[in-house]
Amino acid sequence: MFALTARCEEGRKKTDYYDEAVTGFVLECRSTGGRTYYLRYEDAAGRQKQHKIGRYEDVSFAAAKKAAQRLRSEVVMGGDPGATKAAIKAVPLYAELAAMHIADAELHQRSFSTTKSYMEKHIVPKWGRVRLTDIDSRAIAQWLATKRDEGLAPATVLKIKMIFSRSFELGARWGIPGCDKNPVRAVQSKPVNNARQRYVTAEEAARLITAAEASRNTQLAAIVQLLLLTGMRVSELLSTRWADVDLDRRTLFVPTSKTGRSRHVPLAQAAVDVLSDLPKGEFLFPNPRDPKKHLTTIKHGWQTARDVARLPGLRIHDLRHSAASFMVNSGVDLYSVGVVLGHANVASTARYSHLANDTLLAAVEAGASKQAQQTI
Repeated sequence: MFALTARCEEGRKKTDYYDEAVTGFVLECRSTGGRTYYLRYEDAAGRQKQHKIGRYEDVSFAAAKKAAQRLRSEVVMGGDPGATKAAIKAVPLYAELAAMHIADAELHQRSFSTTKSYMEKHIVPKWGRVRLTDIDSRAIAQWLATKRDEGLAPATVLKIKMIFSRSFELGARWGIPGCDKNPVRAVQSKPVNNARQRYVTAEEAARLITAAEASRNTQLAAIVQLLLLTGMRVSELLSTRWADVDLDRRTLFVPTSKTGRSRHVPLAQAAVDVLSDLPKGEFLFPNPRDPKKHLTTIKHGWQTARDVARLPGLRIHDLRHSAASFMVNSGVDLYSVGVVLGHANVASTARYSHLANDTLLAAVEAGASKQAQQTI
């Protein structure tokens, strides 16, 4: 066979030997001894291109010729094998998309650290070195199943899936090759209901405040009282500046909330009284170590006060639920409660509907009791 003995001509760096049957099929022989099969062709714009089929040592002549015939047919039909190959190479590994996702989250997400942690701990180790087009729904479903088998909570697995899916959504928005389809979206997940609602009674709230007043954290009692009186998120309250408080108008301005919206929190007279007793400065609750910064956590003082008040398992966020329950059980409508709490949609406030129903039941029971007394 000619290919077996073909060599580069003396004094030249390379010599091309063209096949007589398949147009553009060539064996390139180099002075270094290397030999490679190519298909050379013109693309739709008339530019000369070549597509590498394989090295002589790796591909038989028959196989190379068969490949050349297939590629030549593609060219005749208007295709461009080189462009197809380049497009495949242009598809990045997931690690590259993940880096872009993390950078975007740092700019636009309040919970940036959570996204970064989930990606670096769970997603990137598995998929970082995989090309985007090689990530398929079936493999993702199997991987998520192993995460559940590892003991991760269903809500955690769902969070991982949501972040993974978000990567492809961002990639599609940015025009990243390989993101035209989102393989994560096709993976079905069972709905997770991990909503936890805990409300303190008026007596429990009093116990908690008493325990907070005895805390080594001298700011804890005021924080607990204001959380119960306003329904604010603890992060919102701790970061509040005195410049955003108007005691005369009894309002507190929250520049940025979890929903990304600003709002004004109305202040009950009891809340005004608590605020009036606080020392004035940059923040309502300054960091003891650096008054130019605000307090960021009350974890240790909270846990101690909670245990002293005999309220095991009570979370700081439960005070927000409790504030809502006090309002609803006093006859305040759900819409107003949602406005006070700064809910982005009605669904967030709907969780308290059963409390409103209890209030209505109490009202009709009172009416029925009064009617029965008059009948007698």
